[in-house]
Amino acid sequence: MSFLTAQWRKLIFANYPVDESVLAPYVPAHTELDRWNDRAYVSVIGFLFRDVRLLGLKIPFHVHFEEVNLRFYVRRKVDGEWRRGVVFIKEIVPKPAITFVANTLYGEAYETRPMHHRWTDAPDHQRVEYNWRIGSRWQTVAVTADKTPIDIQPGSEEEFITEHYWGYSKSSATKTTEYQVTHPRWQQSPVNDHVLDLDFTRNYGPRFTFLNDREPNSVFLAEGSPITIEGKRTIG
Repeated sequence: MSFLTAQWRKLIFANYPVDESVLAPYVPAHTELDRWNDRAYVSVIGFLFRDVRLLGLKIPFHVHFEEVNLRFYVRRKVDGEWRRGVVFIKEIVPKPAITFVANTLYGEAYETRPMHHRWTDAPDHQRVEYNWRIGSRWQTVAVTADKTPIDIQPGSEEEFITEHYWGYSKSSATKTTEYQVTHPRWQQSPVNDHVLDLDFTRNYGPRFTFLNDREPNSVFLAEGSPITIEGKRTIG
Protein backbone atom coordinates (compact mmCIF):
# COMPACT_ATOMS: atom_id res chain seq x y z
CA MET A 1 0.00 0.00 0.00
CA SER A 2 1.23 3.49 -0.86
CA PHE A 3 2.16 5.72 2.07
CA LEU A 4 0.06 8.57 0.63
CA THR A 5 -2.41 8.89 -2.22
CA ALA A 6 -3.88 12.18 -3.40
CA GLN A 7 -4.46 14.42 -6.36
CA TRP A 8 -2.15 17.29 -7.24
CA ARG A 9 -4.16 19.91 -9.13
CA LYS A 10 -3.50 23.22 -10.93
CA LEU A 11 0.29 23.25 -10.49
CA ILE A 12 2.00 26.57 -11.20
CA PHE A 13 5.69 26.17 -12.07
CA ALA A 14 8.07 29.17 -12.08
CA ASN A 15 11.57 28.06 -13.07
CA TYR A 16 14.95 29.73 -12.56
CA PRO A 17 18.42 28.67 -13.76
CA VAL A 18 20.87 29.16 -10.88
CA ASP A 19 24.56 28.84 -10.20
CA GLU A 20 25.36 25.36 -8.90
CA SER A 21 27.20 26.78 -5.90
CA VAL A 22 23.86 28.02 -4.53
CA LEU A 23 22.55 24.46 -4.34
CA ALA A 24 25.72 22.60 -3.35
CA PRO A 25 25.00 22.62 0.44
CA TYR A 26 21.59 21.03 -0.13
CA VAL A 27 22.58 18.14 -2.43
CA PRO A 28 21.98 14.85 -0.55
CA ALA A 29 24.69 12.20 -0.34
CA HIS A 30 24.66 9.64 -3.17
CA THR A 31 22.97 12.07 -5.58
CA GLU A 32 24.24 14.70 -7.99
CA LEU A 33 22.67 17.77 -9.56
CA ASP A 34 20.48 17.13 -12.58
CA ARG A 35 20.72 19.75 -15.35
CA TRP A 36 18.84 20.94 -18.40
CA ASN A 37 21.03 22.43 -21.16
CA ASP A 38 23.93 22.32 -18.67
CA ARG A 39 22.10 24.52 -16.15
CA ALA A 40 20.86 23.68 -12.66
CA TYR A 41 17.33 24.88 -11.88
CA VAL A 42 15.13 25.77 -8.93
CA SER A 43 11.35 25.95 -9.23
CA VAL A 44 8.68 27.68 -7.18
CA ILE A 45 5.58 25.46 -7.34
CA GLY A 46 2.10 26.21 -6.03
CA PHE A 47 -0.69 23.64 -6.18
CA LEU A 48 -3.63 22.06 -4.39
CA PHE A 49 -3.60 18.70 -2.60
CA ARG A 50 -7.02 17.01 -2.95
CA ASP A 51 -8.48 13.76 -1.63
CA VAL A 52 -5.48 13.00 0.56
CA ARG A 53 -5.34 9.54 2.13
CA LEU A 54 -2.61 8.37 4.48
CA LEU A 55 -2.18 4.59 4.29
CA GLY A 56 -5.61 4.49 2.70
CA LEU A 57 -7.33 6.56 5.39
CA LYS A 58 -8.75 10.07 5.15
CA ILE A 59 -7.59 12.25 8.04
CA PRO A 60 -10.34 14.69 9.13
CA PHE A 61 -9.61 18.33 8.16
CA HIS A 62 -6.51 17.22 6.19
CA VAL A 63 -8.11 16.07 2.94
CA HIS A 64 -7.71 19.24 0.84
CA PHE A 65 -5.02 21.90 1.29
CA GLU A 66 -2.60 24.16 -0.57
CA GLU A 67 1.15 23.77 -0.88
CA VAL A 68 3.89 26.07 -2.18
CA ASN A 69 7.44 24.76 -2.39
CA LEU A 70 10.90 25.61 -3.66
CA ARG A 71 12.71 22.62 -5.14
CA PHE A 72 15.68 21.65 -7.28
CA TYR A 73 16.63 18.62 -9.34
CA VAL A 74 19.01 15.73 -8.73
CA ARG A 75 19.66 12.24 -10.04
CA ARG A 76 21.04 8.95 -8.71
CA LYS A 77 22.31 5.98 -10.71
CA VAL A 78 20.86 2.61 -9.70
CA ASP A 79 21.76 -0.58 -11.63
CA GLY A 80 23.03 1.46 -14.54
CA GLU A 81 19.91 3.66 -14.84
CA TRP A 82 19.29 7.19 -13.62
CA ARG A 83 16.61 7.91 -11.04
CA ARG A 84 15.70 11.55 -11.58
CA GLY A 85 14.38 13.26 -8.49
CA VAL A 86 13.76 16.46 -6.58
CA VAL A 87 15.02 17.98 -3.34
CA PHE A 88 12.89 20.50 -1.47
CA ILE A 89 14.40 23.64 0.05
CA LYS A 90 11.09 24.29 1.83
CA GLU A 91 7.45 23.19 1.54
CA ILE A 92 4.76 25.49 2.95
CA VAL A 93 1.32 24.10 3.91
CA PRO A 94 -1.54 25.33 6.13
CA LYS A 95 -1.85 22.14 8.22
CA PRO A 96 0.50 21.61 11.20
CA ALA A 97 -0.14 17.86 11.26
CA ILE A 98 1.13 17.57 7.67
CA THR A 99 4.25 19.50 8.66
CA PHE A 100 4.85 17.21 11.63
CA VAL A 101 4.43 13.96 9.68
CA ALA A 102 6.54 15.04 6.69
CA ASN A 103 9.37 16.47 8.77
CA THR A 104 9.43 13.57 11.22
CA LEU A 105 9.00 10.61 8.88
CA TYR A 106 10.54 11.87 5.65
CA GLY A 107 13.09 14.44 6.84
CA GLU A 108 11.52 17.17 4.72
CA ALA A 109 11.54 20.91 5.41
CA TYR A 110 7.83 21.67 5.82
CA GLU A 111 6.55 24.88 7.40
CA THR A 112 3.01 25.83 8.44
CA ARG A 113 1.55 29.17 7.27
CA PRO A 114 -1.93 30.62 6.72
CA MET A 115 -2.84 29.89 3.10
CA HIS A 116 -5.67 30.16 0.59
CA HIS A 117 -6.21 29.83 -3.14
CA ARG A 118 -8.49 31.12 -5.89
CA TRP A 119 -9.40 29.45 -9.17
CA THR A 120 -11.56 31.38 -11.66
CA ASP A 121 -12.71 30.52 -15.18
CA ALA A 122 -13.53 32.80 -18.10
CA PRO A 123 -14.69 31.72 -21.55
CA ASP A 124 -11.18 31.81 -23.02
CA HIS A 125 -8.82 31.60 -20.04
CA GLN A 126 -8.39 30.53 -16.42
CA ARG A 127 -6.72 32.20 -13.46
CA VAL A 128 -5.04 30.19 -10.72
CA GLU A 129 -3.68 31.85 -7.58
CA TYR A 130 -2.03 30.65 -4.35
CA ASN A 131 -1.39 32.86 -1.32
CA TRP A 132 0.39 32.39 2.00
CA ARG A 133 1.25 34.78 4.81
CA ILE A 134 4.58 35.47 6.49
CA GLY A 135 4.21 37.97 9.31
CA SER A 136 1.80 40.63 8.07
CA ARG A 137 2.62 40.21 4.38
CA TRP A 138 0.76 37.93 1.99
CA GLN A 139 2.84 36.22 -0.68
CA THR A 140 1.36 35.35 -4.09
CA VAL A 141 1.99 33.10 -7.07
CA ALA A 142 -0.65 33.39 -9.80
CA VAL A 143 -1.09 32.80 -13.52
CA THR A 144 -3.57 33.52 -16.26
CA ALA A 145 -3.43 30.59 -18.68
CA ASP A 146 -5.17 28.99 -21.64
CA LYS A 147 -8.05 26.68 -20.76
CA THR A 148 -7.06 23.98 -23.26
CA PRO A 149 -3.96 22.02 -22.22
CA ILE A 150 -1.33 20.85 -24.72
CA ASP A 151 1.22 18.06 -24.63
CA ILE A 152 4.61 18.72 -23.10
CA GLN A 153 7.20 18.35 -25.83
CA PRO A 154 10.01 15.78 -25.50
CA GLY A 155 13.34 17.40 -24.70
CA SER A 156 11.75 20.65 -23.52
CA GLU A 157 12.40 22.57 -20.33
CA GLU A 158 8.85 21.74 -19.25
CA GLU A 159 9.56 18.03 -19.64
CA PHE A 160 12.73 18.34 -17.56
CA ILE A 161 10.85 20.13 -14.78
CA THR A 162 7.90 17.72 -14.59
CA GLU A 163 9.49 14.34 -15.36
CA HIS A 164 11.15 13.67 -11.99
CA TYR A 165 9.67 10.74 -10.08
CA TRP A 166 11.81 10.41 -6.96
CA GLY A 167 12.15 12.50 -3.80
CA TYR A 168 15.42 12.87 -1.89
CA SER A 169 16.20 14.53 1.42
CA LYS A 170 19.44 14.83 3.35
CA SER A 171 19.42 12.78 6.57
CA SER A 172 23.09 13.45 7.38
CA ALA A 173 26.39 14.03 5.61
CA THR A 174 26.39 10.37 4.52
CA LYS A 175 22.73 9.28 4.61
CA THR A 176 19.84 10.18 2.32
CA THR A 177 16.13 9.42 2.36
CA GLU A 178 14.70 8.23 -0.97
CA TYR A 179 11.05 7.72 -1.93
CA GLN A 180 9.17 7.27 -5.20
CA VAL A 181 6.42 9.54 -6.51
CA THR A 182 4.12 8.20 -9.25
CA HIS A 183 1.84 10.05 -11.65
CA PRO A 184 1.07 9.96 -15.38
CA ARG A 185 2.78 12.29 -17.82
CA TRP A 186 1.17 15.72 -17.50
CA GLN A 187 0.00 18.28 -20.02
CA GLN A 188 0.58 22.02 -19.69
CA SER A 189 -1.57 25.09 -20.21
CA PRO A 190 0.42 27.95 -21.75
CA VAL A 191 0.61 30.98 -19.47
CA ASN A 192 -0.31 34.42 -20.78
CA ASP A 193 0.44 36.41 -17.63
CA HIS A 194 1.88 35.72 -14.19
CA VAL A 195 2.35 37.33 -10.78
CA LEU A 196 5.19 36.29 -8.49
CA ASP A 197 4.94 38.50 -5.42
CA LEU A 198 7.10 36.74 -2.87
CA ASP A 199 10.08 37.64 -0.73
CA PHE A 200 12.67 34.93 -1.36
CA THR A 201 14.76 36.07 1.60
CA ARG A 202 11.94 35.71 4.13
CA ASN A 203 10.72 32.47 2.60
CA TYR A 204 14.00 30.68 1.90
CA GLY A 205 16.85 32.60 3.49
CA PRO A 206 19.58 34.98 2.28
CA ARG A 207 21.12 32.38 -0.04
CA PHE A 208 18.12 32.93 -2.34
CA THR A 209 17.82 36.73 -2.04
CA PHE A 210 19.16 37.16 -5.59
CA LEU A 211 15.92 35.66 -6.96
CA ASN A 212 14.04 38.76 -5.76
CA ASP A 213 15.59 40.57 -8.75
CA ARG A 214 15.20 37.77 -11.28
CA GLU A 215 12.42 36.96 -13.70
CA PRO A 216 11.80 33.24 -14.13
CA ASN A 217 13.08 31.56 -17.26
CA SER A 218 9.65 30.01 -17.75
CA VAL A 219 6.22 29.82 -16.10
CA PHE A 220 3.61 27.21 -16.94
CA LEU A 221 0.51 25.56 -15.52
CA ALA A 222 -0.09 21.80 -15.32
CA GLU A 223 -3.56 20.43 -14.62
CA GLY A 224 -2.08 17.60 -12.54
CA SER A 225 -3.45 14.15 -11.75
CA PRO A 226 -3.78 11.48 -9.08
CA ILE A 227 -0.41 10.75 -7.47
CA THR A 228 1.12 8.35 -4.97
CA ILE A 229 4.00 8.77 -2.56
CA GLU A 230 5.61 5.46 -1.69
CA GLY A 231 7.42 4.38 1.45
CA LYS A 232 10.86 5.75 2.17
CA ARG A 233 14.23 4.01 2.32
CA THR A 234 17.55 5.18 3.68
CA ILE A 235 20.62 5.17 1.44
CA GLY A 236 24.08 4.97 2.98
